[in-house]
Amino acid sequence: MASEKLSRSTYLSRNVGTYPDTVEWLGQSYTKVDDLRYGTNPHQTAAFYRPPANAVIGEMQVLKTGKSGLSQTNLEDISYSLNIVKYFTEPACACMKHVNPSGAAVAAPGDTLLTVYKKARDCDPRAAFGSVVAFNVPVDAETACEIMGTFVECVVAPGFAEEALAIFNDQETYKLNKDIRILQCGDLAKLPKYVGDNVAGYQTVKVLADGCLVVADPLLTHVHSAEDLKPATGTNKRVGDQVSSVAATPAQLKDLLIAWYMNLSVRSNGVVIVKNGGALAVGTGEQDRVGAVEQAVWKFQNKYEGPETIEGAAMASDGFFPFPDAVEVAAAAGVRAIVSPAGSLRDADVIARANELGVALYHAPERVFSHH
Repeated sequence: MASEKLSRSTYLSRNVGTYPDTVEWLGQSYTKVDDLRYGTNPHQTAAFYRPPANAVIGEMQVLKTGKSGLSQTNLEDISYSLNIVKYFTEPACACMKHVNPSGAAVAAPGDTLLTVYKKARDCDPRAAFGSVVAFNVPVDAETACEIMGTFVECVVAPGFAEEALAIFNDQETYKLNKDIRILQCGDLAKLPKYVGDNVAGYQTVKVLADGCLVVADPLLTHVHSAEDLKPATGTNKRVGDQVSSVAATPAQLKDLLIAWYMNLSVRSNGVVIVKNGGALAVGTGEQDRVGAVEQAVWKFQNKYEGPETIEGAAMASDGFFPFPDAVEVAAAAGVRAIVSPAGSLRDADVIARANELGVALYHAPERVFSHH
């Protein structure tokens, strides 16, 4: 029997009415926003629901739609990209692809929003093709023009200049990107950021293969500023007491903080290498820690198209280093400051090796694995 081609009309005829108009969850009533184009894959049905209040994503305004509506993957990419840029007061941008950032950037002194977008995109422009792009500030015309030069699925931001909207709607000039979706989100300040923030209504849900549910608080951080990153300390019988003896520069400390916030939305095992506010590479989804670093270094060497060198860069790791090998790989590439959680039986060995290599090693107060 020949397989049926899933056109939008065919899909919606299957999907409409499959899901109720409201659902009850943890004492709240959720209202259906729309039946989605599809779930993660075209043969999976899905619907999008919003809570009764503070729906930064659920109450998005669709300023321009594509040839069809949003998919579950679009919404997840929107969510994770906004989860990165919410941490910054400076203009920030994240390019999200398959629920991982292909790149992200925060404005350094003198950077325009266009510069920030280019930094985020050029971390891995090949992966950024077809991405969701998020900003924490309104998008201007200059940035909109640059976005329209390559294929982008969605742009989401708190606002858009009228001139930018005119560019996004110019289907004759920008035929490659004529179906781009433009979405205005709510106030990002409503999203929780730090441990201790109100997380009512923000619990995450995992559905297991047999239908069981795991409900958990969202992944937040204790790190409010670079002052919460402490020089690494550790001890064991092999090397005794060890303290990181190399100090990061003020610029590296700022990049460590940026890399840490970015890494909260990277699939574990994850590392992020940052310089001058922009990601140089993202290593993600590896089963071993050194593999994540090796992947990130390879990406920088083979995919990065920005102006920065890796020498002097900063790196964040979402888990501790079980051996010194990951630090050795990063140092050989040019990384000179690293932040990671403590907790390894070999923390002291890793610190001693970092000191030998001239790498400033800092410990964060928690692990931030993201198994999305």
